[in-house]
Parts: sequence; C-alpha cells; structure tokens
Amino acid sequence: MIYVGTSGFSYKDWVGAFYPLELPQRDWLRYYARHFRACELNFTYYRPPDRRTMKRLANRVPQDFLFTVKAYQGLTHERASSREDFAVFLEGLEPLMEEGKLGCVLAQFPYSFTPTRENREYLRVVAGNLSSVPLVVEFRNVRWLTRETFAFLRDHNIGFCCVDEPPLRGLMPPIAEATGNVAYVRFHGRNKEKWWNHKEAWERYDYTYSRDELKEWVPKIGYLQQKADTVFLFANNHWRGQAVDTARQLRDLLREEGYEVV
Repeated sequence: MIYVGTSGFSYKDWVGAFYPLELPQRDWLRYYARHFRACELNFTYYRPPDRRTMKRLANRVPQDFLFTVKAYQGLTHERASSREDFAVFLEGLEPLMEEGKLGCVLAQFPYSFTPTRENREYLRVVAGNLSSVPLVVEFRNVRWLTRETFAFLRDHNIGFCCVDEPPLRGLMPPIAEATGNVAYVRFHGRNKEKWWNHKEAWERYDYTYSRDELKEWVPKIGYLQQKADTVFLFANNHWRGQAVDTARQLRDLLREEGYEVV
C-alpha cells in the first residue's frame, strides 16, 4: 500500500491556504484526515511523545489512518541516551500502537552524523532499543551511501529513508532503495539557495515542486512498492501549505499510472 501525506499538519500559515479561515485549530487534524490517510508527526522531535497526546491524536482520525513519528532529538542528535530514554519514548507511542495507527518511527540523523565506527555502533544501539516498532532511518550525509550501510539496514529490517532535496555537495541524491518492510520518501524541496543560508528554519523548505519534478519519482516509487510492504510518501515543503499541493500532485500522478494510493 502507498500512503501519501505531509510532514506535520499543525501550521498556522496553512490557514487560508489549506484550512478554512473559520476552522478552529482543534479541528485541523480531523480536516486533514478528510484529505489524507497518513501524517508524519514532527513535534516529537522537540519533545518526547506522551500517552495523553498520542491518544488524543488517535481519536481524531479514522481507523485506517496511520501516523509516522519522528524520533526525539535526544535519541538522534544528542546521542547520549540511555535504555530508559528509549523506553520512555516507546511508552508515549503505546496509544498509537494499541489503535493500530503507528506506521513507523523515523530516526533522522544530522548532516554531522557520519559513518564513523562510533556512529555505526550507535546505530546498533538505536536498532536494538527500537526493535519493537517499525523503524526507518534518514541519513543527511552522502557518505552513508555504501553497501555496508544497506547490508546493516537489511539485517535489522530497518527502512532507508529516500529523499528529494537540493542537489548540493554532500547531501543525499534522489535514489530509491528499500531495505525493510517499510519504504519511505521525504520531499524536502529543492531550495538550494536557502538550504544552508537561512534565518528561519522554514526558509529551507519554501519550495513549490513542478509536476515534471514529481513525475521523476513515479517509477522510483513503483520500484519501492515492489520491494516493501508499505510505502510512505511525505511532503516536507510545508511553508504556506505547499506540501499539501505536493502530496496531492504525487497522489494524482501515481493513480494515473494505475497505482493504488491512499
């Protein structure tokens, strides 16, 4: 199954661009779920998820809706986490797991996370502590593109996060690869002028994809569908609702080619 959605849903700049002006914020997710059947939760990167919040989110979406959850930054960026820290993170996800609404956990590592011996060992720690949930890893540094990396991911049934981002030196190219039961693609936009030089974080993701740019991914997504049980496609060019348009275009392009997309 191919799921299409956006990276996050709670953006004030989406009001008017996607959410109706009169729609209360508490109803944003319900409205979102009328248009998409999956959403990547990003707020969990800034603070560990708690059971009450996850339960509330689960209750606001249909039964066939899936969330993917970005790992807390303490687990991926600070990397001084104990077994207890991983346990706390997983405990917060239990309401989604109980409802059958957890698609996977996305562990995104920073560009500075390079394939050193120490970092490879930390990947083993992450894989071991998160073995009870479907796991996908996003590398930002192109040096991870090795046979050794893919072999490790396959051995641990960890998904490789494919990305579409600016063609800048050192960043990941737009390759399609599946290493686990879950395949994953994040569309960050191609704003190369603002990727490194920006004052506000949203500037990096201020980009509108053309139909032709997204069409490049159709055969790649077809390949991923052959290799994995579930494929998630999330648009992260979120500024002023551009991600919504990206997700809709992707869904339309795939359906035109005969793919079953939700």
